Amino acid sequence: MNKEEIINSLLSDIKSIKTIKEVNDLKVKYLGKKGLVTSLTKNMRDLSEDERRLVGKDLNELKQQVTEKLDEVLIRFQEEELNKKLEMEKIDVTLPGISLPIGSPNILEKLIEDLEELFMGMGYDVKEGPEVEEDLYNFELLNLPKGHPARDAQDTFYTKDDTLLLRSQTSPVQVRTMLSMENKEAIRIICPGKVYRRDDDDATHSHQFTQMEGLLVDKDISLADLKGTFDIVAKHLFGNDRETRFRPSFYPFTEPSVELDISCFNCGGKGCHICKGTGWITVGGAGLIHPKVLENGGYDSNIWGGFAFGFGIERLAMLKYGITDVRTFYTTDLRVMNTFDRRES
Repeated sequence: MNKEEIINSLLSDIKSIKTIKEVNDLKVKYLGKKGLVTSLTKNMRDLSEDERRLVGKDLNELKQQVTEKLDEVLIRFQEEELNKKLEMEKIDVTLPGISLPIGSPNILEKLIEDLEELFMGMGYDVKEGPEVEEDLYNFELLNLPKGHPARDAQDTFYTKDDTLLLRSQTSPVQVRTMLSMENKEAIRIICPGKVYRRDDDDATHSHQFTQMEGLLVDKDISLADLKGTFDIVAKHLFGNDRETRFRPSFYPFTEPSVELDISCFNCGGKGCHICKGTGWITVGGAGLIHPKVLENGGYDSNIWGGFAFGFGIERLAMLKYGITDVRTFYTTDLRVMNTFDRRES
């Protein structure tokens, strides 16, 4: 076949094809190793150099013509196929979207972050410490020497080495901070974190829970400063109409020591089942730093003073959100977690 016959044959074949596969088959028929265009080069070695130059030019033009026509057909079929696919897969953007369940920050984490922002606004720093702690920091430097009866109430998890334990409070962070101050100066810190005590897990108890303790060391500090700080926290968490009070208590690391109470948000102080008829709810403990603890931290108790306080984060969250089972905070049920978000809004 000559050049003109090949072009006419190609045009005729193109009229009958209906699929992309048939276009590719035509490429093989005309441009493959044994194709019609390629077959025209078989006798070129018998030609002179000038003839080969002319024939080669014609063959290149023919090859380009065939390629262009087949590409045009291929593009047309590809566009048609794409349009059909788009028509079949058309999305109705007016349909409602699918709501997928998503997680949310744990309510304890949100409450800690809320309190951290509050205290940082009052000039406090956030400090952390090891959860596997030395007895020295967890007890002895906090005025709880070996054999002290108050240790029994802690029900501590010790390792095989009785000098190491899972911390039963975040107070060791306070001691470590005081000892780290080479040039003794004022301190304002809060210490949020996990603590561990031997306890049976039930609706109101857990062997692992979250504390946030605070420490302020400065000169000329009194219970009035502690009361003012507590007022700010109580009103921030439970509303501006909350009243606060101190009740005498005992902690080895503070003197004097107090219980931190707020007026019952359910009955307004009249007495109900939540406050057990007293009109008040205890939310934490506090007091002025014991002089011995100041001395153990490297501070002269004749010059420096201060206060310390502690809250159970689970306790605050249960009161704030009306939760009756402490185990709720550790559930992985997204339906339960979402109720926290609704209570926040």
